[in-house]
Formats: sequence, C-alpha cells, structure tokens
Amino acid sequence: MMATFVWPVYPRTGATRSDRGVNIVTTINRSQITGRGICRGTQVPEPLLFERDLRARWLGIPILLRRLHEASHPNSDLSQAHAVLKDMSSLLSMEAMSLVTEDRMFAQEATFPSTYTFDLFGGVDLLLEILMSPTLSTQKKKPKSKLDAAREYGDGLTLLLLPPCVNDDLIKDCLSVLYNCCICTEGVTKSLAARDDFVLFLFTLMTNKKTFLQTATLIEDILGVKKDMIQLEGIPNLAGLVQSFDQQQLANFCRILSVTISEPDLGHDDKHTLLAKNALQRKNSGPSQAEINQVTLLGIPGFIERLCKLATRKVSEATDTSNFLQELEDWYAWLDNALVLDALIQINGSEAEQSSTESSDESALAASPLRHRLPRSMKVVHEIMYKVEVLYVLCVMLMGRQRNQVHRMLAEYRLIPGLNNLFDKLIWRKYTSSSHVLHAQNQHCDCSPEISFKIQFLRLLQSFSDHHENKYLLLNTQELNELSAISLKANIPEVEALVNTDRSLVCDGKKGLLTRLLTVMKREPPDSSFRFWQARAVESFLRGATSYADQVFLLKRGLLEHILFCIVDSGCKSRDVLQSYFDLLGELMKFNIDAFQRFNRYVNTEEKFQIFLTQINSSLVDSNMLVRCIVLSLDRFESQSEDVKVVETLSQCHLLSHLARVENRLAFLFRLINIINVQTLTQENVSCLNTSLVILMLARRHGRLAWYLSALREKEYTERYPGCLLNNFHQLLCFWQRHYLNKDKDSTCLENSSCIPFSYWKETVSVLLDEDRTSPYAIVSYIDQAYMELEQHFLED
Repeated sequence: MMATFVWPVYPRTGATRSDRGVNIVTTINRSQITGRGICRGTQVPEPLLFERDLRARWLGIPILLRRLHEASHPNSDLSQAHAVLKDMSSLLSMEAMSLVTEDRMFAQEATFPSTYTFDLFGGVDLLLEILMSPTLSTQKKKPKSKLDAAREYGDGLTLLLLPPCVNDDLIKDCLSVLYNCCICTEGVTKSLAARDDFVLFLFTLMTNKKTFLQTATLIEDILGVKKDMIQLEGIPNLAGLVQSFDQQQLANFCRILSVTISEPDLGHDDKHTLLAKNALQRKNSGPSQAEINQVTLLGIPGFIERLCKLATRKVSEATDTSNFLQELEDWYAWLDNALVLDALIQINGSEAEQSSTESSDESALAASPLRHRLPRSMKVVHEIMYKVEVLYVLCVMLMGRQRNQVHRMLAEYRLIPGLNNLFDKLIWRKYTSSSHVLHAQNQHCDCSPEISFKIQFLRLLQSFSDHHENKYLLLNTQELNELSAISLKANIPEVEALVNTDRSLVCDGKKGLLTRLLTVMKREPPDSSFRFWQARAVESFLRGATSYADQVFLLKRGLLEHILFCIVDSGCKSRDVLQSYFDLLGELMKFNIDAFQRFNRYVNTEEKFQIFLTQINSSLVDSNMLVRCIVLSLDRFESQSEDVKVVETLSQCHLLSHLARVENRLAFLFRLINIINVQTLTQENVSCLNTSLVILMLARRHGRLAWYLSALREKEYTERYPGCLLNNFHQLLCFWQRHYLNKDKDSTCLENSSCIPFSYWKETVSVLLDEDRTSPYAIVSYIDQAYMELEQHFLED
C-alpha cells in the first residue's frame, strides 16, 4: 500500500549527507509507483536504516518495522512481534492524539509524520499480512475443533480462523495502529477500502467481543470512503453474525449499517436539482444497493425487534457499570469518541445547575462529589449514544421501499409507546441549547449526544407519521376518544385510520407522544433549530387527507397561537424555522373555519397583519404552502354561502379578505412562476410550481383561466420582458408532466393535499400546453411569435 502524503522530492545529484534520509524516501516512493526496486523499508539493510534514521528523525520506525517483519513469519512465536508493535503503537497513537487535539508540538519532533513513515516503509501492508496470515496457514492444516466452531458462523469463515499464537491483544494493537494511520495519513483509508478481501475479513473479527469495538470503528471509517457500497448479502452468514451480537454490539454495529443503507449523499436536497435526480433515476432504474441492503437486514430474524428494544429500554436496563466503564476506556483510546468524556463532564455540570428543580433523590445525586456522580451520567450518555445510532437506522428503514413492512413491525414491537415512556426521563429530560446547522436526512452530525438524540428522535416521528395510518399510535386511548368525540360533535364520520387503530399498541400514560412533543415545542427559544424538527414532526401528523378532528385536537392545545407568536411576535429570524412553521400553519388551517377565526383573533391589528404579510412575502419559497392553503380554503368557503359562520368569517378575516382580491392572487402567481425555472427546480422549491398550478386550476374551474393568462401577458409587457415569464412557465409545465406522470406517490400527495383529483391536475396542464394558438387556455396563445422559446432539449438529455 502506498500513502498519498506528498513531500518535496530531492534530486539525487548534489545531495548532502543530511539529505540521504530523504533520498531513501524518494527511492521507495518511486519504486512503489513503478513496481521496480526497493518497495519496502524491510528491504533496506538495518545499518543503513539506523544511519539515515538519526538524520531524518524517523523515530526508529523503519528499524522497528524490519524487526516486526522478521518476527512475524508464518508459524513463528508472535509474542516478539507483538512487543515490537507495542513500541511503535505508542508513537503512532501520540501522533493521532496530537492531530485530534490540534497539538502540533509532538509532530514537529519528526521530519515526517510517524504514520506516514510507517505506511511508506510498508507498515500497513505488513499488519494486513499479520492479521490475515491464517488465510494461508489454515489451507495446509485445519484443526477439526476450530472447523466445528467456525460452522456456527458459516462455511465462509472457516479459512479465516486465527491460530492461538495470534492473540486478542495483538489483533487489537494491529487494528489500533491501522486506525491511527487512517486518521493521520491521507490515502490509507481508501487503499484499505479497495481491498475487498480485507473488508470481509474485518467482519469475521467482529465475532470476537474483545476486538469488536476496534474492528467496528475501523470498518466504519473504511466503508465511509469505499467507492462502491458494500453488499451486505456478500458477508458470510450475516444473520448468524448479527444474532451473535449482544445489545451493545448491535447498537455499535448500527454505525456501520447506517453507511450501508443510506443513499450516497450527493449534496443537500435543496442543491440537487430534480432534473439531475430524474436523469439519475432513468439511468439506474432498478433498486439501489442501499435498498437491497435494507431488504437483506429485514430478512434477519429478530433484527427489527431487537432494535426496538434497544431504542426503548431504560437506562436502568442497560449493561452494568463495570462493563460500561471498560468500554468507555476503549472508546477514549480509540479517539473516534475521545471527546465523549468532555461531553460527560459538561452534562454533570449542567445536572448540578438543575439540581434545585429535580426530585430530592436527584438533588442529593447532584450535590455529591463529581467522582461519585460521574458514572451514572456516563451511563446515561452511553445509552443516549446507542439510541442515536439505532434511531437513525430505523428512520432510514422507514423511508425505504419496504416502508409498510417496517411500519407493521415497529407497531407490533411497540416502538412508539416505548419512546413515550422515555420522553420525560431521557429524551427531553432537560432543555438543550441548539443553534447548530441543520443536517440533511442522510448526514451524521457532529453535535453533542443529547442534541443528536433529540434530532434523530424527531426525524423518526416525522417519518413514522408522514402519510401513514399508524400515526394515531402517537396518541393514548383518552386522546383517541377525544378525536372520536370531536367528529361526533361536528357530525362528521371518523376517519377510517382512526377506527382501524389497534388500541393495544397506542401510548400509555396521561399523555401521548404527540401531546408531549407539543408541550416541549412551546418552551423552545425562538431561533432554536429544534423548532424546525418539532414543527416537521407535528406537520407530518397532519399531512395527507385533511382531517378536521386532527386539526381541532391540535387547535385546542393552543398550537395555532404558538405558531403565530413565533412568526409575528417572537422576532424569529431563522428561515428554516419560519418555513417549517408556515408549512405547519397551512396544514393546521386548511379548510378549517375555526382556525381562520382563531387567526383573526390573534392577528387583530393592522400592524400585526402587516408583519405577518412581510414574513410571507420575504420568501415565497418558504411560505408558498401556506399561500396554497389559504387559496384552497377561500375557494371552499366561498361555495358555502348558506353557512352563517363561514360568511361572517369571510367578511372579518384579514387573511381571507387579502387573498379574495384577485390582484393579490395574481401578484402571488407572477412571483411564484418568476422565482423558479426548470434548471433550478429542487425538492425544496417545486412546491412553488404546484401552488401556481392550484391558483390556475381554481381559475379554470370558475371560468377565469383566460383572464389570468392575459393578465400575466400584460404583466410581462409592463415589466418590459415580453415572453420571458410565459416561456418559463411553459417549460416548467413540460417538466411537470414528465416528472409527475411517472411517480404515483407524488401524484397521490398532490391529490390528498389539495382535495383536487389528480385527473384535473393533468387536464389543466394539458390544456395549458395545448399547441393550438387559437385556444384561449393555451399558453402559446399569449406569447408573440417573435418571443417563442419552446425548445425542450433539456428534457430529452
């Protein structure tokens, strides 16, 4: 293996004696590239290495590597090799620690970084040979007892048995050195990832509990840079391996699984265009490797059930403290989680500050010396870090093609009631400041364990509730009865999903999970990014076919007033938080006359209303879903002229009156079309196109489509760019046809959210794209021939 660490190349001619150490480096570098000459430091005579080492300050690593090579021949006593490796390991671990802690003093003592020297002189290759040497030795003689033991994990592992001389400590030190090289020297991780045989070999080492953590950490790093995603079905007897894990090992294994089941991150969703995504989907029509890996995991008996138990177990049910402290010590040595101790100290300090508000037992705990309190707090964070990984895997599985199967299993194993029981004591046991950058779904974040845990919990609730009838499992029995009573009072039938909910699987206790979430949501600071995830989770409960009972249930708990306070009065500046609140407000108010009355009572002055409008107009990409809700609701209310309550609200509500004026609707339509084009369409802003279509569909329904198109044409000429807007809209609708007519899920979402049949969406788009220039409903009729730009090559790429 060759590191890609780049150093200046010194010419052979004219070099002084002090340069000769560098010349050896140059020679080995050149030989590794050409494959000729001295490729390893072990090929250099020891006296020469010793002489050059004094000048180049290699800290004796090439000499130690030569001795390690001599002591690691097949059938030799590897205890001597282990002793040599330990001498080098201390040097390499100090360098890795200095890198992580940004302490450069140690690194300055050597001309070359120690890990670079180690890799350059063949150390990485040598460790692989030591680790994998049983592959060769067991082909000659395979002890029967070892073979019998191997069959427990499958025939694929029988050639990888470790002889007694390769003990656990040697394996751990080999893995530790490899990991230090990965984090300190560029290129080592990628070169290891290219060795498929070594990657599969590492999975066999996971059967040994003593080396599990080191192996898992190295595998995670390797898979993170591997060019092609690993095929889980290619791991020999994966089911047997997973079933052999205890709960702690399974939780750590989830860190590896997260890399194998998540789609490659091609950039934030709002940066990756739909045009590019569609082209990629056409190119790769079959299921991705990540999706295949998800199916593989679902086929492992008891896998999802064990994850649910891990996600919902109490801290008191976790491993005993002695085992935990030993594992934590391993973590600290492994650097990947080295900052965990700092996090734990911080948490203990915050616990002490909160002691006055806790129970008497907790107060006594907080008042005790740190050394007495620390183990319990360590245990809490230890459990939290486990749950972060488990919740991430469950969340990804919920978003995959096997979503319905995963949903059934999560319901059966009572994931939601279990999380509800943990909410106050663990998930939201205290309020954590959160001003971090928002992360995409497939991104791991570098936040504290507490923050990561809360975010993954909220993501899971969002995925669980979104467009699925199991969302009512977030309530308890009393709250389900309340929904039934709301429907009865309003003289409307209960929704089918509510009627079909298995009440033995809902939340226990005085409050369901949704109600608990609303409580903490109201206490968050205005710009806390938790508000974003909280609003998304609650919105997902409302998404889909509009349910009046669901809306009233949340209205009775003051949700609308809380949202309006955040938008109008709190001074919130976060666009992400405001967008999530606009979307939630739209779902909460849609078609609900009570919600509009509540809105009018809160926004009861012209000043407040203008602040609200300013927030909407400041970014239509963020607020257009709310605009769509108001337009749809207004259209329905105007058809209910015999309802006195509706008529009064129409005349009194500032919001409805504003959108009732056609010039205001036209202004929104013009801006919605103008802020997007086909090349910049993303999952984030495609809603602007659909909102503009909603406005035109309602206009068509009332016989005013031609008037709107004519008004858009006049607006173009007024703004002095004739044809620009309508050409852009024509291209957007061409893309719409190609995008939505092949995606059943998206079309269902459009129909459910608007209560407009998808057939009417398709008809309206077809009418607008009609090529007959005599049609009063065709866009081309309103574009002068001189300004026609209807080329569609971008759609055919």
